Amino acid sequence: MNQLDLACESFRKILEEQLSRIQAMNTEKVDFSKKKTVTIGLVDGDGIGPIIMEQAVKVLKYLLKSEIAAGTVILKPIAGLTIENRLALGQSVPSHTLAQIKSCDVLLKGPTTTPMGGKMESANVTLRRELDLYANVRPVSIPQEGIDWTFYRENTEGEYVLGSRGVELPGMAVDFKVTTDPGTERIARAAFEFARQNGKNRVSIVTKANIMKKTDGKFTAICHEVAKDYPEITVDDWYIDIMTANLVNPAIRSQFQVFLLPNLYGDIITDEAAQIQGGVGTAGSANMGDRYAMFEAIHGSAPRLIEEGLGAYANPASILKAEAMLLRHICRPQAAQRLESALERCPLTVEPGGTTCAQYAEAILNLL
Repeated sequence: MNQLDLACESFRKILEEQLSRIQAMNTEKVDFSKKKTVTIGLVDGDGIGPIIMEQAVKVLKYLLKSEIAAGTVILKPIAGLTIENRLALGQSVPSHTLAQIKSCDVLLKGPTTTPMGGKMESANVTLRRELDLYANVRPVSIPQEGIDWTFYRENTEGEYVLGSRGVELPGMAVDFKVTTDPGTERIARAAFEFARQNGKNRVSIVTKANIMKKTDGKFTAICHEVAKDYPEITVDDWYIDIMTANLVNPAIRSQFQVFLLPNLYGDIITDEAAQIQGGVGTAGSANMGDRYAMFEAIHGSAPRLIEEGLGAYANPASILKAEAMLLRHICRPQAAQRLESALERCPLTVEPGGTTCAQYAEAILNLL
């Protein structure tokens, strides 16, 4: 069998796997308002991960101390998701670690390092697929400018679902992008439901459907079908390139409310939005499915900060904002509101030579 035939056979296997994935998408949603015991998995991650997670866990223990004492909330530390362990085992998420994660309801996770050069799939990509965390939700708020954005990024398809499964032939490499009907329908419905429940009247669909006519074209069409069930909400379409410009245009950016995007575009534009807010260290992120959910900072593991001996100055604001999102997800809105209020009122800024990560967290605890 020549290389072309091997590539075609590999592609056929990929298509069969994706068709099987579609069949497994229907999962009953967990209702945390009725769940007697909630288990929160705690994963430190790499680089600055253990530093910011230590402070996040202190805050979480304080906010939920009565429920932890009563046994209605269980905090479960999970080891094994370090870059050293993953490389040693040759697994992006070691099987034992994954089993521990699946024994939890939600996950609070520090950033993990992805090896360069295609040696291993991102741990986040693996977790999103294994836990079927199809909705990546990232809020960005700048009240003084009237900005209140919420991004709904499809999290299990697009370029990422097969990012490590491309085909390389002599003189050519091909990667794959996947858009499915049920995968698009569920992220669209999640975005429109959020808009309805939070009094938002505008959802902006962001793609490159003028170029990616099959995949992004399908995404756009299905989102508009879902939109028919929400007649009170205005829907508009934008291409990703102009939307990146819109976010830095003070004349119009405050008009946007909820964004609905495929995977790759959502990854890129939410970092831009976080930078507008004050930097990627200021934004939290939720990865939600019907059964599981994972909450994390949107930034990476910052290896250079560690190399320079400045890990103590890692900013915990992003993981704390993710923690507030976790609290809302498990139906602890009062605890979430307390944390969000403390984050808004905290006058400190974490920076080298100034406030440390631990000092910032201590200030948050004092405000609580």
